[in-house]
Amino acid sequence: MTKGKTVHIRQLNVHDAAESLRLQTENRDFFEKFSMTRAVDFYKIEGQINMIQNHHEHVQKDQGYAFGIFKNDDDALIGTISLFQVIRGSLQSAFIGYFLDKKHNGKGYATEAVQLICEYAFGELKLHRIEAGVMPHNIASMRVLEKAGFHKEGIAQKNVKIHGKWEDHQVLALINPDD
Repeated sequence: MTKGKTVHIRQLNVHDAAESLRLQTENRDFFEKFSMTRAVDFYKIEGQINMIQNHHEHVQKDQGYAFGIFKNDDDALIGTISLFQVIRGSLQSAFIGYFLDKKHNGKGYATEAVQLICEYAFGELKLHRIEAGVMPHNIASMRVLEKAGFHKEGIAQKNVKIHGKWEDHQVLALINPDD
């Protein structure tokens, strides 16, 4: 667990599957505006258990690290954040992605969670670079990343397929300050 002032992040376990399903179901329309196509069973408890187990396998293989975002005051699951497509060797990099419960937006929780996972990425995983891709109209997400220290690098045209359409993404990155 990595703890900040208002939130903490930790790996989800199978005991979190019901809460994860609640978070995903309550925010389905909001999250799907920005996400890739979900598997058929994603919105079932079995799908959440499988997702959590897959995340644990990715950790074992050093391919990805997924966490829940929890409020410190009541330990409520309010979002998810992950490092994925971890590349070692001469790159030492990963991509970051996150989703925050719509009713908790604008309170600084996402920015704090991004800062926590970046500290983990640079301190524990010894990564050099973290990259994010944000749809250009998602101004709130870009603000989160910029407040966490990310800088804009350019537009990746038709970069990710969302709802059957190739979407442009603003590329942002953060470099390990100790490198």
